[in-house]
Amino acid sequence: MQRRDRGMAQSLGEPLTKRVKESRVLLVGAGGIGCEVLKNLVCCGFGSLSHNGQNGTAPSECARRKAEIVVIDLDTIDLSNLNRQFLFRKQHIKKPKAYVAKETASQFNPSVNIDAHHASIFDSQYGVAFFEDFDLVFNALDNLAARRHVNKMCLAANVPLIESGTTGFNGQVQAIKKGVTECYDCNPKPVQKSFPICTIRSTPSQSIHCIVWAKSYLFPELFGTSEEDSTDVGVTENDSADEVAKLKVEAEALKMVRKMMGKSKFAQEVFNKVFHTDIERLRSMSEMWQSRKRPESLRYEALEAEVGTDLIKRGQSLVTQDQATWSLHDNLSVFCYSLDTLSKRAQAAEPVIEFDKDDKDTLDFVASAANLRSHVFGIPHHSEWEIKQMAGNIIPAIATSNALTASLCVLEAFKIMRSLPQEQRALSKPTANNNLPTTTQSTINGKDEGKIGGAKMVFLNSRSTERMITTQNLVAPQPHCPVCSPVYAKLSVPADTTATLHELVLLLRDNVGYDEFSITTDAGVIYDPDLEDNLHKLLRDYASEAQGNCFITITDDGDDPKVDLVLSTFVRPASDVGVGGLQLLPAQISLPLKPQKALEAGGEADDDVPPGPTLVKASNAGAKRKRDAEEEVESAKKRSKAGGDAVLEIEDDGVINLEDD
Repeated sequence: MQRRDRGMAQSLGEPLTKRVKESRVLLVGAGGIGCEVLKNLVCCGFGSLSHNGQNGTAPSECARRKAEIVVIDLDTIDLSNLNRQFLFRKQHIKKPKAYVAKETASQFNPSVNIDAHHASIFDSQYGVAFFEDFDLVFNALDNLAARRHVNKMCLAANVPLIESGTTGFNGQVQAIKKGVTECYDCNPKPVQKSFPICTIRSTPSQSIHCIVWAKSYLFPELFGTSEEDSTDVGVTENDSADEVAKLKVEAEALKMVRKMMGKSKFAQEVFNKVFHTDIERLRSMSEMWQSRKRPESLRYEALEAEVGTDLIKRGQSLVTQDQATWSLHDNLSVFCYSLDTLSKRAQAAEPVIEFDKDDKDTLDFVASAANLRSHVFGIPHHSEWEIKQMAGNIIPAIATSNALTASLCVLEAFKIMRSLPQEQRALSKPTANNNLPTTTQSTINGKDEGKIGGAKMVFLNSRSTERMITTQNLVAPQPHCPVCSPVYAKLSVPADTTATLHELVLLLRDNVGYDEFSITTDAGVIYDPDLEDNLHKLLRDYASEAQGNCFITITDDGDDPKVDLVLSTFVRPASDVGVGGLQLLPAQISLPLKPQKALEAGGEADDDVPPGPTLVKASNAGAKRKRDAEEEVESAKKRSKAGGDAVLEIEDDGVINLEDD
């Protein structure tokens, strides 16, 4: 045993220390928490055992694969990262975070094997088979979509996940294991706030209204795509239909101004369009200003004469003063400078530019436009630094919170590592010579009886005067969670497959025991008993074997429905010539019945049950609704003959479209 390992062995014991060194772990994210987690993993010796045991410890059966830490991050280093992501320095700006994190962290413990990937975790190369090769996965992400994706991949691969996050001085760590604990999606997450379109475009009363207008309306109309794609602005029931129609006319007029990009009068035309012509139209609507102050329009020519110098050069000197509150003339200058810079970018190589809080040019434009809009409506100005926080939905990151949360992640990892079996995981990557991966029935049903080592849900609460760190026991999975309640299995696909959807349907009937069922992919419902038009189509048209993170969901439509079955596809090696056609892994799958929902006849669903996603296309909805209605009528008739309630005739009048509010 090396000298540096003695302290770990005294704290954890030699068996756990050896298991830590033999481990293969995945870290998704190399930002604020990710840098701290990576440093802790390296210092604790995760993934430091070599193949031949040259560091003093003979590798066990578990360590025959390469022990290492794999780091994946898509971002590059920005100046704003340096205050809390301590593995990075000023000379690393614009370099990939994953590569620099590996280089810097390796200096803490040169014996640790680190593999860095500058890529997106959504890439097809990071499929279920990739996740299965790890003992443990750490999430150190800052966005909801990626967290949900990793959560689902870990459930499909049956690999423990440690989820973490911070909000200011607060932090949270959650251990997740299929069939044992709640998953990340067991509890519904807050929906991103959306502002009524008429408030944003006609009657702003807060600074955030002006910022959203500049970010989600003006900027996309000039340099990106239409505001219709924005999630910040939406039409609500309180919006006037006439006003919405007029606003669309304004947007079309702005598109005409966009065609002047590159001409000397472009800034003047844009300014006068949005800060004079549009405002004068609003001022003319007297009924709108009976209880609020009427806005004051601005003229470009008058303000330019008051400044008296080159606006673009003046704006270039002001953009470095991002913590100062710019005056009206300062904002005009920055507006003209950023508009000129972005126009050159759009004409050179970027036909579509998206707002990014870390893109200084886009931030300059949004900040100056928002302040000009605020001036028009009598709302106080803000510094660019403050606007960056609001426009990017930024909650200030605290380096100490990240460090404490990362240390809690590794402490929970020790508990999970202690509970892992000695043998290498049964779910491993498919290999040649017909060695197809197998798994036990208890695992595939999500009933892994192995404990998770006493791991807890851990909270970092800075407001607590008694205990800053509190814990609570992990909660059992929600029975109706659409993500962790299904059974996950695999679909083995030959490399040169010409398999059709019909072959998959027959395979499911023979091996799973389905009577009536539907099949859903990202494209929607592709098969059910009333939709057989796609049976002749190739399966790869719906779930390409190259897409390792593509899932096929099978839903039982019988009278006593079983839980959903979710299949992940993988390509069988070409050398497996002795195995033909599609194969399920495991070959025979026994599915439990779905839990009974708390529904009374004519009543409403239980509020505690999170709603699952509806993946039914409008074109297919009518047939399925019709079949359901017919079954309900038949059931009612049987009850009537038996002396039950009267029959309720149901008329079907075609397709029923279900749309989100």
